[in-house]
Amino acid sequence: MSNRVKGKNSASQRVRAASNAGKGKSTTWIWIVAVVAVVVIGVVVIAVSRGGGSTAGGGASPSGGTVVPNGRLDYGTIKVNGKPLPAYSKDATDAALGTVIPQISGVQFDGKQLDIVPTDGKPKIIMVVAHWCPYCQAEVPRIQKWLNESGMPADVELVTIATANDPSRGNFPAADWLRREKWSVPTIVDDKASQVNDALGVSGFPFFVVTNGKGQVIYRTSGEIGQDEWNQLLAAARSN
Repeated sequence: MSNRVKGKNSASQRVRAASNAGKGKSTTWIWIVAVVAVVVIGVVVIAVSRGGGSTAGGGASPSGGTVVPNGRLDYGTIKVNGKPLPAYSKDATDAALGTVIPQISGVQFDGKQLDIVPTDGKPKIIMVVAHWCPYCQAEVPRIQKWLNESGMPADVELVTIATANDPSRGNFPAADWLRREKWSVPTIVDDKASQVNDALGVSGFPFFVVTNGKGQVIYRTSGEIGQDEWNQLLAAARSN
């Protein structure tokens, strides 16, 4: 009769068993790391797709225009030539009707010059927005969607003013916000004193000024607008 305990593995068998057990644990950890990596990558992709990162600017937009160019200019350099418009009020007849808007010289987010010349013979819609304004944040993608579907209007000049820029308020800077929306409208960056804002008599955001080819104010309004009123702004610009 043998004194060896039944079922006891030899030293080599125990080494092999330990090695195989180690391999099993190693394989488990590899799978855990792989799953965690996939989850992290998915979270990053979702964050970027939701606007967590800045969209490159200066490229073509589906509207046929150009996405707001690269550059993070928080405040522009502004020159206003002419008499400022009176402040707008919804509760009274607009005192600015028939008045010629001042000429505005400014820069875009990349520092390139952009002027609003009232007497160049072209009707205009000037849209004034603030990065922290929730109504502006709703209006910009709505108008961009219309532009993407209908194209940039050839007979009306559409210009944006990014004003009331404030790093202490949300959605700053305006440049990143507008690029995320792939905003394809030429945009002037107002200065720290919001000179353009004051020159146009802005009383709320978003704000719209419609002029004829002589630079005379045809219509002004403040607040979020719908598709019908946007079409009315275009019709007003084309009416003179």
